[in-house]
Amino acid sequence: MTTYPTTDPGAFVAAATPGATRTRVRAAVLAAATGQLEFLELELDDWLAPDEVRVRVEACGLCHSDLHMIDGELPTAMPTVPGHEIAGTVEAVGSAVADLAAGDRVVACLSMFCGTCGECRSGRTFLCDRRNDLGRAERPVPRLLRDGQPVGQVAGLGGLIERTVLHRNSVVRVAADVPVDRAALLGCAVLTGVGSALNGAGVRPGDSVAVIGCGGVGLNIVQGARLAGATRIVAVDLGAEKLELARRFGATDVVDAGAVDAVAAVQELTGGVDHAFDVVGRQATVTQAVGMIRAGRTAYVVGIPPVGEQLVLPGLSLVTSAKGVRGLLMGANHFPRDIPVLADLYLQGRLELDALVSERIPLDEANAGFEQMRRGQAARVVVTFA
Repeated sequence: MTTYPTTDPGAFVAAATPGATRTRVRAAVLAAATGQLEFLELELDDWLAPDEVRVRVEACGLCHSDLHMIDGELPTAMPTVPGHEIAGTVEAVGSAVADLAAGDRVVACLSMFCGTCGECRSGRTFLCDRRNDLGRAERPVPRLLRDGQPVGQVAGLGGLIERTVLHRNSVVRVAADVPVDRAALLGCAVLTGVGSALNGAGVRPGDSVAVIGCGGVGLNIVQGARLAGATRIVAVDLGAEKLELARRFGATDVVDAGAVDAVAAVQELTGGVDHAFDVVGRQATVTQAVGMIRAGRTAYVVGIPPVGEQLVLPGLSLVTSAKGVRGLLMGANHFPRDIPVLADLYLQGRLELDALVSERIPLDEANAGFEQMRRGQAARVVVTFA
């Protein structure tokens, strides 16, 4: 976690680049968990480090990871600005940024990377050794202040804000033809879901798939499996509306887990699937995923378990059936490559994004948007900025 040498506001001012100014911006701030977001004015540092860009945020999707932080299930330093599914327009770039310019439409991704560590050199930029503090530790002053005190940005992004400063390796340019509210979702829900099927699990033509949890990420695993050529895709959820939506995204079968034994239903439909994805991240659903796969196949944990959640697996059958359990992070992505491809697939009519957006709301209604998520009522709620 990044720390600064002092909390004295005067020291921050003294450390700033001569002539730099700060812009007042409105943002959603999480001061304590469990709590509600507050909507406050912050000061955004106008000075840019060589590898930074300033972005006018136009849309930010609400994600379950943010909700976990608000509800105290994922630790984060506070106060902070949540939100990481960002689409917007570049306003200015640092001196070392040569491939972006003011006016470019960009999508942000929390899988920022250094490009030089062992993981990056091996092609696994989503596991970058420096991804948790990249672009922050070496900065002389905080990007955001309130009353002279630093305010953080969740995942180094903090998208529930009118303007933000980001590291160059956390954004990628996309075609401006993609509507901004749909472009925002490419950076997390779509990237994680489609990537889990294509990059992480390597679903192949003719495979069978089960997806437990059909929110924003789960629906995209469904359509990722469809893009990969899976012939049987079983969507499992508790909500009839989400199951119906899953059919639109490519599910061939649906299972209401509140009405039947989900494992037995999937086994009856398929005889066991080649790939099962748990997008909930709980002990019960991981166990279900293991029970749904055929011998020698793998169950994938995509949903982020809350801190303290322990996974207990059926050891004997796991070994005797040669089953595997694997965690997948952010769709095993290389987002500078993957997000533009996903944007192109949308423009070709091959990737469903329109039905993913349940509702568009202004910043001040973000608490209500997260409440919809708690009730399981939305695929993706998107905050849009005028």
